[in-house]
Amino acid sequence: MKPDDDSVFRALADASRRRLLDRLHAKNGQTLRELCRGLAMTRQAVAKHLAILEEANLVSSRRQGREKLHFINPAPINAIAERWIAKFERERLTALSALKAKLEGDET
Repeated sequence: MKPDDDSVFRALADASRRRLLDRLHAKNGQTLRELCRGLAMTRQAVAKHLAILEEANLVSSRRQGREKLHFINPAPINAIAERWIAKFERERLTALSALKAKLEGDET
């Protein structure tokens, strides 16, 4: 099932989940034990946050022997960037380009 923007935004709204994504970005393919290391959260809390990230398709997991490895999936964040951020960026860049042209006296 493809997550909707709301589930991705809800998952990203929590600072603990963003921290887990940052840790996976720094070193992809970590176990729950590795992700818990150095965090002021219980193992159960980290597992719950990972489940929410998986529901939003921001994290995937794969069994490797007895361990379960977690991987970041940047595709939903990229989709949000393209849909929500890029359209606002285009207007800003167009305005900056027009301002630059006007300041340089090139009003074409």
